[in-house]
Amino acid sequence: MMTDADNVWFMRRALEVARRGWGNTHPNPLVGALIVEDGEVVAEGFHARAGEPHAEINALHVLGRPPKPSAALYVTMEPCSTQGRTPPCTQAIIAAGLKHVVVGATDPNPAHAGQGFEVLRAAGVEVKTGVLADDCADLNVIFNHWITTGRPLFAAKSAVTLDGKMATRTGDSKWITGDAARADGHRWRRLFPAIAVGAGTVLADNPRLTARQTGEEWCPWRFIFDGLLRTVTDKSLPNVYTDEFHDRTIVVTTPHGGLGYVRKLNAAGVKTWVLPASTPRVNFSDFRQRCIEEGIVGVFFEGGAQLLSEMLQAREIDYLLAYRAPVLFADDKGKTILRGLRTETLANAVRLGNVRHEVHGDDELMRGFVRYPEKMFVDEAVFTRRVLTE
Repeated sequence: MMTDADNVWFMRRALEVARRGWGNTHPNPLVGALIVEDGEVVAEGFHARAGEPHAEINALHVLGRPPKPSAALYVTMEPCSTQGRTPPCTQAIIAAGLKHVVVGATDPNPAHAGQGFEVLRAAGVEVKTGVLADDCADLNVIFNHWITTGRPLFAAKSAVTLDGKMATRTGDSKWITGDAARADGHRWRRLFPAIAVGAGTVLADNPRLTARQTGEEWCPWRFIFDGLLRTVTDKSLPNVYTDEFHDRTIVVTTPHGGLGYVRKLNAAGVKTWVLPASTPRVNFSDFRQRCIEEGIVGVFFEGGAQLLSEMLQAREIDYLLAYRAPVLFADDKGKTILRGLRTETLANAVRLGNVRHEVHGDDELMRGFVRYPEKMFVDEAVFTRRVLTE
């Protein structure tokens, strides 16, 4: 008989197994499964890619024989009970003769939530739910948002000092956070199917915008927000338009950027999304709709400050990852990454929900879903100054 401590231990192992599919399962969730017999893990499985077998099926395949009558299946998410591109996992569990199933998170899809449990219990399977449920749900922040809202998750990343500055008054910012925090940032890049920055970041840093981990480099879709096509010149093009991954780059612009530069990018093999706009600013809701049409379930926005601030003002940041370093500038002229709101009371403050805390070296990460106040005021003076100086 498994104790609560045993269940937690095995579920933590199932979470580790699930992460083997990190960044490869979109639009499906990350799921891990274990088969345990006599207190020992005898088989493990994870979901690798959409359209391929689910974690439970892979674990049964690895086992390669009927499980013992006392065997237990541990799975990080409720087994599916409907036919999709693959048969329902509940059917395979019942057919294998498993009589004990321990589950982490309930399927967030409102159309399916809890049905898998009902099917298993109706077949005489003992089902225990909610083991490390929060951790199992946190594994799938992108999928959960996509399946419940039908919208891609727009996540923003910031790296700041203790007093909330992203750079000194002269613009010096490399590096505010340490190696461990930056490595974690690359891990999140690897999870998201797309990364996005503004034209200012490309012009200032000429970034590569790839996920680099333990000698491996992986390139997501790379979005460059450039309403005026300032990053395109007659002389040279930034790395993201010329490197070996240039066909993974999409410049998001407006008709104000000029069709000649759009043609130049297309001729270089770079994609462009020209979205309608009355000003040189890209409309984030139009961008989100285009992502929906293209099946892009999440975008990781890394800056710069202008792009992220405009997203915040438009209530378009869904999730925030805020790295904080043990550094102080104590300088009013230091650069702030998020600005442009007029928050006069705590009731009008933007807050995070479902908050998670992590430590990476000397730095901290606080992350969570952005909760906007009912009334949120944009500082029109700041907004106007920025318009006039662009």
